[in-house]
Formats: sequence, C-alpha cells, structure tokens
Amino acid sequence: MDQDTYLVLRIIGDAQEAYDPLTAPDWRSGAVLESAGAVEYRVDAQTLDQQDYRELRHDRQVAAIARPMPLRLIQPVAVSGSPAEPAHIHDATWGVYVTGALQSPYVGHGVTVAVLDTGIDAAHEAFRGVELIQKDFTGEGDGDQHGYGTHVAGTIFGQTVQGLRYGVAPGVRRALIGKVIGARRSATTQELVAAVQWAVESGAQIINMSLGFDFPGLVTWWAERGLEVDLATSRALAQYRDNLRFFDRLVDLLRARAAQGSSALIVAAAGNESKRDIRPDYAIEVAPPAAADGIVAVAALQTTGPPHSALTVAPFSNIRAAVAAPGMGVYSARKGGGYTSMNGTSMASPHVAGVAALWAERQLKRNGIINIGTLDAQLRGNLSNAATRGRSCRHRPVGRRPGRRSRPSQTHIRRLCRRPAAVCPNARCDGRAGACPMPLPRRAYRGLRGLGWRGVGG
Repeated sequence: MDQDTYLVLRIIGDAQEAYDPLTAPDWRSGAVLESAGAVEYRVDAQTLDQQDYRELRHDRQVAAIARPMPLRLIQPVAVSGSPAEPAHIHDATWGVYVTGALQSPYVGHGVTVAVLDTGIDAAHEAFRGVELIQKDFTGEGDGDQHGYGTHVAGTIFGQTVQGLRYGVAPGVRRALIGKVIGARRSATTQELVAAVQWAVESGAQIINMSLGFDFPGLVTWWAERGLEVDLATSRALAQYRDNLRFFDRLVDLLRARAAQGSSALIVAAAGNESKRDIRPDYAIEVAPPAAADGIVAVAALQTTGPPHSALTVAPFSNIRAAVAAPGMGVYSARKGGGYTSMNGTSMASPHVAGVAALWAERQLKRNGIINIGTLDAQLRGNLSNAATRGRSCRHRPVGRRPGRRSRPSQTHIRRLCRRPAAVCPNARCDGRAGACPMPLPRRAYRGLRGLGWRGVGG
C-alpha cells in the first residue's frame, strides 16, 4: 500500500452525459435506467501529488478518488455458553428452513454467483457438479487456508449430501471464487474493486462479500510511518470516508449498467462488533463496505429452537442493516472435508445471496433477464404498490393485509424468515387475504424494533 497511490473512478466518454446520478431513477425502485448511450467506467491506480489530486477533484469525468485501504476478514464469532447447534428440520438446516427456500419452486438454475472471501476448497464434496472459476487477488494462489470461504460457498450453493439440504440455492451450477483474504496477506480495497469488476465482467449476477475495511490496521500503518496517533487517526478517517464514497459511486455505476445486462447485486455482512450481551446499548452500526449505498447489508438472526418461529437479532450483530438472516449455528462445508457450524454475519450474508439466486431464477424464467434493481427491491421489500396492485395474495408483499395498517418491520422480518423475498411464492397460498402460512409472532419483530430496527432499509 503506497502513500501516493490513489484509485480513480472515471466515467468514460459520452457516458458522462448518459449517466447523471442526480437524475437517475432510485435503484431501490427496480426501474431500469434509460440512457442515450452505454454507461462505461474504468478504475485506474495512479500516483498523484497534491496538485494532481486537486485537479482530478474538479474533473467532471472523475466520479470518486480514494487511497486504497486494507481489508480484514469478518471473523466468525465464538459464543461462550451458546446453545447446541439448532436441530435440522424437514431434512434441511434451520437456516434453509426459515428462509422459505424449501417452499420455493426455484433452486438457482441459470444464475451465476460470486464469492469474494478466503477462497474455496474446490475438492469438497459439497461442490460436486459446480463449475468453480477461481481467481487469486492476494498473491498466495488458489485454495482456502482459513476455511471461511468454503463455509460461505456451501451455504449459498452447497449440494445436498446424505439427504440434508444446507445450501439455499443448490441449483447454482457456475460460481466465481475471488480470493481477497489470504493467510499471510489480505488484499486492499484496490484488489477488492478489481475483484468486483472481474466478477461482473465474468457474468456474476450476485456477489457475496464477508469482509470489512480494516480501520485499526490503517491507523497502525500510518503510525508506523512516524505520524502522531491523532494525525494517523485523522488520515485513516479521511481514507475510510473516501473509500466508502468510492464504493457508493461504484455501485451507482453498476446499477446504471443494469440496462446493458452487465451488473450484479452485492450482498455483504454487516459486521460482528456489537456486544449487546455485555451491555444493551453496546450496538455498532453496519461496517463498510456493507454500509455503502446500494449494497445489501445483512445482520444475523438466532433461534430458540424448533419450530424456529421466535427469532431475534444475535447480540454480536451490527445494527441498521437492510435485512437479517440466520447467523447462529450455521451448518455448512468445512475446509478439508466434512461439515461444521459457525456463527456470524458472515454466515448470514450467504443465506441472503442464496435467496437472491432463487429470485434471479424466477426472473429468468418469467422475463428472460435478471433486473438487478428489481432483485434488490424484492430482497428489501421495496417493491412499489404499482407493481403489486390488483394482484392476489400470491403476489402481495408479505405482511400486507387488507384493512390493516402495514408494519414495515413485520414485513421485513417475515420476508427473511419465511419467504425468499417480499412477494409470496408459496405454492400453498390459495389467494385469500392472509392465507399465507407460518407468520412470525409479534414478539419477534418487537424485539428487533427495540434494538433500533426501523423496518426496511433500517
């Protein structure tokens, strides 16, 4: 990591006129950008002095500038005195069960998923029959020294073994594995941006990331170069802010390219820094890059046991996330063979990526294409009323009942706990108002609202 090296996000040629973030439709609406020309961009790594930096800040084709900063793995959480691994139910893990994947007629066929993590154990039986395309961004070579990338990939598209389903979207047959966290060296945001671009250009429709910006490591890096602690902290804060804004602009441009078909939905873990089991107000908000606009940030849920209807946010999970999914006692593939359970928002995020794959297959079969804006809106529950007006319960947002006031938090949680997304795909729904089975008890969403959850979008 060089002090004078910057990432420069440029909008190319006429695309500057084609894309204007002030007039572009809100990406949450699912609308497709209608532009006169193709929206293209490039990311350059440049060595800049202060004069060059000031000039680029006034260049209309430059969307963002940031010094690269180090990444860190969002480590799984070891919970002392935690209950035993949740029992499997209906030949599936509790995580797969509560997402509603068992009731969905879709399994992820035709969808390409990218996992940007610690790599993968490609020889594991969980990935038999899946085309794995690997790329190393750490310089250590392919493979998974940590085991976390293998576990995450298993949750998304692991194949059913001995009758037990632990993968949310086992129908996925093509996966891109970007290794950005190594055993000795982790990549920086420069390599992470390159990994996102590689995934999009290689055809990924969904990207899962279980990593964060290493702010403490960056402060240490500046201090080791002779800066006083307060100055090192100030430099690190500026870098942290610039990198978050860089990802905001990058995701904006990816959304704008959705009309051309070369775009992807990014799902990321919210972080495990909260400690509400020690002190109720010890709640930390979503950590970057999950905090960037347009990235679906995922918090972790825990269960008290079968029938898994009483779900609460895990005490370590960061708050103000967009959605929440199972993140305690998650059973999946283990590096070197076999299976193991882990805890963390890194385990919750792949559940949402898997659910997104189910919705993506539904779009492919109905429309022939995947609309990333609509996919994002389906996950967040932000589909407009116009999109569902006049349809039966089968196509009505979960939790919305005629004659009752909508409860955004209830809709939000029931969607993640019982459905693949915001509209009901359950084949058992007979079209009558309120006929969708298995609603979540009110005590569960009351618990989330008490932690500061304010519904969809947090």
